[in-house]
Amino acid sequence: MVTKTKSQLIIVESPTKAKTISKFLPREYRVESSYGHVRDLPKGKFGKTRFGIDIKNDFKPQYVIPKTALAHVEQLKEAAAKATDIILATDEDREGEAIAWHIAEIFKEDGLVKNPKDFKRIVFHEITKRAITEALEKPRSLDMDMVNAQQARRVLDRLVGYELSPFLWRKIRYGLSAGRVQSVAVRLIVEREREIESFKKEEYWSIEGTFQKSGEKEIFKAKLHSADGKNLGKMSISNQDEAEKIISDLKGEKYFVSNVSTKETSRNPAPPFTTSTLQQEAARKLGFSAKQTMVIAQKLYENGHITYMRTDSLNIASSALDQAKKIIAEKFGEKYTLSSPRHYSNKTKGAQEAHEAVRPTDLSHKLGENFNLEDHGQYKLYDLIWKRTVASQMQSAALLQTSADISTENKKYSFRASGQTVIFDGFIHVYTEGRDDVSEEDSSEEGALPQLSAGDKINSKEILPLQHFTEPPPRYTDATLIKALESHGVGRPSTYAPTLSTVQEREYVEKIDKKYHPTEIGILVNDMLVENFPEIVDINFTSHIEEEFDEIAEGKIKWTEIIREFYTPFKKHLEEKEATVIKKVEVSQTPCPHCDKPMLIKFGRMGKFLACPDPESKVTMPLPEEAAKIKELTEKTRDERCALCGKVMEVKRGRFGYFLGCVDYPKCKGISKIWNKLGFKCPHCLLSPERKDQPGDIVEKKARGRGKPFYACTRYPDCNFVMNKKPENESELKELYEKWFANPPKPKRVAYPKKEH
Repeated sequence: MVTKTKSQLIIVESPTKAKTISKFLPREYRVESSYGHVRDLPKGKFGKTRFGIDIKNDFKPQYVIPKTALAHVEQLKEAAAKATDIILATDEDREGEAIAWHIAEIFKEDGLVKNPKDFKRIVFHEITKRAITEALEKPRSLDMDMVNAQQARRVLDRLVGYELSPFLWRKIRYGLSAGRVQSVAVRLIVEREREIESFKKEEYWSIEGTFQKSGEKEIFKAKLHSADGKNLGKMSISNQDEAEKIISDLKGEKYFVSNVSTKETSRNPAPPFTTSTLQQEAARKLGFSAKQTMVIAQKLYENGHITYMRTDSLNIASSALDQAKKIIAEKFGEKYTLSSPRHYSNKTKGAQEAHEAVRPTDLSHKLGENFNLEDHGQYKLYDLIWKRTVASQMQSAALLQTSADISTENKKYSFRASGQTVIFDGFIHVYTEGRDDVSEEDSSEEGALPQLSAGDKINSKEILPLQHFTEPPPRYTDATLIKALESHGVGRPSTYAPTLSTVQEREYVEKIDKKYHPTEIGILVNDMLVENFPEIVDINFTSHIEEEFDEIAEGKIKWTEIIREFYTPFKKHLEEKEATVIKKVEVSQTPCPHCDKPMLIKFGRMGKFLACPDPESKVTMPLPEEAAKIKELTEKTRDERCALCGKVMEVKRGRFGYFLGCVDYPKCKGISKIWNKLGFKCPHCLLSPERKDQPGDIVEKKARGRGKPFYACTRYPDCNFVMNKKPENESELKELYEKWFANPPKPKRVAYPKKEH
């Protein structure tokens, strides 16, 4: 009789991760996925265990298996019953450790195992054969300190959210929410907006000259640097009169080179990516949102292309450093290599250095070189990670900076010209880090000055006064907001993307041209929290809590002590505020048609509206300005008909603005956008046999995330006619169409290398 060998069960979170790991293991290993979390706190209120937390019993969480996870849990149980060993291989961070523990707890409750020691826990920074093999050789037990750190975060966030959110419902409107990290993010955005609103611009002037060395053709520019032997600051010339006086003094002046200085400098490459810097750079260079970056990075990791993408470490494994040196020598030459690897230290508050930075698992895989990826987003992000990693181990760039002082013959005024040339490009050959100030050019691209020596005669070609105004601080982008949160120690690598998504989903902020603007409700909620719960939205407090989570993970303190220390005074303070804070109510000037009393301005899910002050009345009206807007749009769209039933369309307002809905709703659910029509029918439709009877209209559109409008047909994608210029009349439209028709845009296609089977 032959006895069948039982399999060794490896459990991970993702089916993609399971598929990738399976490729590296022999048949006796079975790899299954939990499909994420298998247990969580229940939603809603649960009597004695309100919030799913037994507060009186040392804040004991009451975990349940979500309905969405039940089928996956049963599959795991079946696989576990047939296995000789159960190996938990979830991600290496706190979240992954908690998932592994929850799986272990379910198995224990079901009697599949008796002791936690029956489980093997393995971790790895990358999904490669070498990493998986090494991890299997060095299993460990579950790290309960890491589990407790995750539990502390989950419990605290539940208590804050479930206690504060109902408070906001009662004091502002139903459906609002609050949270430790999200509320701090909103506060930063609101405060920045107020800085911008209160900013008073100041005028200042500069004097710029265009010069030419006597006897040579090359021209160069220089700015007025000093007057009467004193250096001029940015704001030294405060008005036009002062600028014009200087211009008058300079008329007819002769110039010479009074001083030339050169200095050789070096520039070092940026360190390899952490989660935060990856999100920032992907936003700057690729236009990706933080959420988009993490989704793509997750795919790259699970398919074995990059190391674990939730990290704040700058470390790179010695094997990867050796490979980087070899790759640099092969592709770019020995002169670009380092004699010894360059190591980086992370100065970010609360950074965990035990893991690795985000890097390719195999640097020999570069785009277009026998490398398969699923979509263009993965190509772009992988390329960014590859270049950043390689550049971090390349020679520094050598630069020559030159400055020359161009003085008047009487030495009363002096201009300064600056130039920079690259002596050796070093890492710049591969990659340079992006900047948040897109108007600021990379200094490596500054031009060189002509050959100048002290005493050279200089001809003035033009001297111009230039007016400037000081600018307010810029609004936050994905990159700068993540940078701000990280610098303050608010949140951790795994929280940045969800936080930015949450504040938008809650409609506390909105993105306009990739910049964050607070909404009216966002400002109201922020002000309510700042006034009544300043500790919740305090940056230092939130940062301190994160540090305590780190201490829990290190086994220095108990997680329940941290929760108790926070919750006891918080609960008492909340009860006081419930009794004293009056609901935010604005009184309008509009009389109610029901009782003739001034109507109240209330917040609803679609924004502000007017409501009768009588609690028994259900009379509501739009605000006067909204009513005027609806009237204007109704007049503009009076000829629009429902595409489904042909009935009249009426203007309605939804979460994302105004739209047209069928008057026969809910019987007919026809809807359409409200277009800004230019008054022209589409010429391409008029020439089409299929569309000439019902041609589209030419309307103004705006690309997502961009401020520049374009003009296209309403029948897109059936009709792909598009223009960048707005036509002023029929003849101009005809001319633009003819140009377009002669060279219509080709459909965008992305070429990928053929997959090897």
